Order: sequence, then C-alpha cells, then structure tokens
Amino acid sequence: MRPAGSWPANNKPMNELFPIFLKLDRLNTLVVGGGNVALEKASALLRNSPGARVTLVAPLFRTETRVFLNDYPQVIVCERVFEYSDLDGRDLVICATDNRSLHEEIKEVCAARHLLCNVADTPELCDFYLGSIVQKGDLKIAISTNGKSPTLAKRIRAFLEDVIPEEIQEGLEGMEAVRMTLKGDFQAKIKVLNELTKGLVFRK
Repeated sequence: MRPAGSWPANNKPMNELFPIFLKLDRLNTLVVGGGNVALEKASALLRNSPGARVTLVAPLFRTETRVFLNDYPQVIVCERVFEYSDLDGRDLVICATDNRSLHEEIKEVCAARHLLCNVADTPELCDFYLGSIVQKGDLKIAISTNGKSPTLAKRIRAFLEDVIPEEIQEGLEGMEAVRMTLKGDFQAKIKVLNELTKGLVFRK
C-alpha cells in the first residue's frame, strides 16, 4: 500500500478526492454568510437537493438571497452574527463570508468536533468541495478538477449537458423496469444489463 498523498506507480498525478452523493434531507447543513458566495453555495445545495435541511446565519442577507430562499420553506435564516452554538447538531458546515480569520476559527472548531467543513475559495481549509453538477432527471454526474480549474469544470459540465439528451430519463426508467424483472444471480443480471446498455457508450 502506498503512503497517503504519494503518486501512483506510474508517477502520474491523480485526483484523490472520493466522490459521494449525500442525502441532504437527512443531514443538517450550516452556511455561514449572507452575500453572493453564500447564495452560490446555498443554491448549489438546494437546486440539487430541494428538501435539504439548511440553516444560514449572517448579520445581513442580500435581497436576492432572501428571494431565492422563499421557494424553500424548510430553510432557516438567522440574521445575526455567527455563534459557536450554531455548530451544535450540524453534519456539514460551509463558510462563505469575506472574513478569513472567522473561517479559520470555525474550521478549527469543526475539526475538533469532527464536522466536515467547506471554506469558500480556501482549498487548504476544506474537507470537501462542491463540484460542478450535471443533472438530467435521475442521472447526476459530479465533476472535479481537484481545485485546479473550476472554469474548466464548468465547461465540461456545459458540454455534457449539451450531449446528454433529455430523453435519458426514459432510458433510465426502462432499464429499471428491466432490472426488476431479471432473474438469476448478480453476475447474470450484470451481463444482461451490459448487453442492453452497450449501444449507449460513446465511441471515438
């Protein structure tokens, strides 16, 4: 086993981030901030998971943020300065202010409490990133450049959104129906599904 953070055997750099898809309606997320960056983070959470349990805390919120949040009645907005008690009961914390020292303090407390923390525009303080997302019905693809180029990630997202047809949802529902009717062991089911999806693979 190679040491953590070292290159693989071929000496080529690799993205070691592990992608997961979270059920945000079962987690409790705190966003610290009320400006443009906080709006960007909150909208990323809620557009991908409309039922997400999110609390925002800031002494001032932009009008655009309040208007956006009107569509999500479960979101809690606290118009006041951040307090360390705001971290109680949280699973994820996102720092989205312009106060670097506050972010560092929150990150330190989160680490002590074993809370995962994202600090906007500060990769070295982040436990996780919010990547570019492609969504077509039940199909969801997360894109990461390991923080190297968010702009390139957005361009790749735009490309995939263009080439993946809206009708993909019909295909997914059809595949689910087929999967539910298949008999036999796991390997036999995989073989049948591989044959059915062979034509969906993009070829050079």
